[in-house]
Amino acid sequence: MIDLDAVVSLRTIATEGSVAAAATALGYTPSAVSQQIKRLERDTGVALLERVGRGVVLTDAATRLVVSSTPILADLERVRADLHGSGEIDRLSGEIRIAAFSTVVRGVMVPVVADLGRRHPDLRLPIRESEPWETIALVASGQRDLGLVHRWGNVALSIPDHLVATPLFTDVADVVLHRDNPLAARTELRPEDLAGEPWVATFDSTICRQWLRRLFDGVGGAPRIVHESMEFENHLEIARAGIAVALVPRLGRPPLAPELVAIPTVSPESTRDVSVIHRRTMADSPALRAVIDRLQDHTAGMVSADGRLPA
Repeated sequence: MIDLDAVVSLRTIATEGSVAAAATALGYTPSAVSQQIKRLERDTGVALLERVGRGVVLTDAATRLVVSSTPILADLERVRADLHGSGEIDRLSGEIRIAAFSTVVRGVMVPVVADLGRRHPDLRLPIRESEPWETIALVASGQRDLGLVHRWGNVALSIPDHLVATPLFTDVADVVLHRDNPLAARTELRPEDLAGEPWVATFDSTICRQWLRRLFDGVGGAPRIVHESMEFENHLEIARAGIAVALVPRLGRPPLAPELVAIPTVSPESTRDVSVIHRRTMADSPALRAVIDRLQDHTAGMVSADGRLPA
């Protein structure tokens, strides 16, 4: 009997390029993935990986196994999707595993999941917070069923062909600064106006940090990042203390303290498009469809006529 979980691991090694990278994508340890492949080799009686330098590549037999198993795995996905509901929207059950970035968790997912939980007590909707790149990997590899991702301006975000992306809305980020800052009286700000300001930003590896850098393309020496925090609530507190300015999205942003003002920028880099993604093989899942429909209904009530979150 071929272990299909091991086949998924083998397929992930092929797409990620190494056992370690596959383990990270699947949420396993490298040792666990290696053991899966060894058992699969014993079950099939053929070698599946070849060492090349410090990495590994799939053998011809492994490639054939991955290709041959793809329709089987897709069929199992469709069976799993069918089990999420009886076809009657008022009798949904099963589990839709969700991955989403932090501001959309508190700004959208919490009320949506709570509402769906009241309507469908047998439907489980566990949420995992993750960066957009990680969310795509989680959904693509089958570890999560639905993801919410964002793309700031022209920051690249590659979505594999076997995933479906549905646009939801456009979020906007404002410059948040203390009322005593000389720029606080402006109605809008240009990147050049902010070049000399100290900034608080998320960590260097995040998509939001890349987005902030893109905002200052062509402006020498900016942004001058002094403080780092992953939490936008901390950015607001730092701005309230008057020791830095911050670029904070409107999504999930709490009401501003009296000491703070939020000013839009003229740059297209200060907007981000938010989408929901899922695997094509789950398209017929009644539960998945119910979650996406509820997301669309909820976010439609949040945005202006242009599809953007209002100030």
